[in-house]
Amino acid sequence: MSKQAYEKNIIFRFGFYTSILFLIITLITFAIAICTPPLSGPGCVANCFEYPYTDIISRFPRDYYWMYPAILLTLCYLVFMVCIHNYVSDQKKIFSQIGVLFSVISTLILVVDYFVQVSVIQPSLLLGETDGISLLTQYNPHGLFIALEDIGYIMMSFSFLFIAFAISKSSKLEKSLRWVFIISFILMVISFTGISIVHGIKREYRFEIAVITINWFALIISAFMMSKIFKRSIIN
Repeated sequence: MSKQAYEKNIIFRFGFYTSILFLIITLITFAIAICTPPLSGPGCVANCFEYPYTDIISRFPRDYYWMYPAILLTLCYLVFMVCIHNYVSDQKKIFSQIGVLFSVISTLILVVDYFVQVSVIQPSLLLGETDGISLLTQYNPHGLFIALEDIGYIMMSFSFLFIAFAISKSSKLEKSLRWVFIISFILMVISFTGISIVHGIKREYRFEIAVITINWFALIISAFMMSKIFKRSIIN
């Protein structure tokens, strides 16, 4: 095996195991998040929390469990995108590099957003320090947490779009993967536009739920597909 083939094999093996790990983490995070629906805003029907959200201590720590794997998921997403960048042909790396840059922006925003909830909101509530909580807490349907998630997942969708242009059309699997990324971006644009037209600035967390669902499904499907692509590329 030549030196170049050996180096490629390292990339393929690392990409394969990264894709499998990423798939498992995303499925686990999705399952936990579904079990902790929001108890405020337009989707809440009973026992809802309202401004100034100082009584949310009763939901500690149950409603925050999903954020720990979500942080890990987001970091794995960045590594996953770097793996794809190293897989694509040199002629198309300009697109994958832009995709990775958007994924860096997305990861930075989302990791900070989730880490603030588990490292600032929880201790502040336990110590009775509730000043500013209403703006920062995840229970505020138009608060800072939701706004950062919105922009974080929008940036993730842009990373999908550019990474799609970098993926080859040489196989049916890769063509399908391209469309998974492109369709998820289109759905993000449609959901944001539609929700903004109907609800204006009062979209609250409607778009957040839509874009998370779209992107996480795209991540699950793409992780599965890339694991197959990486596996078949490994030279035994």
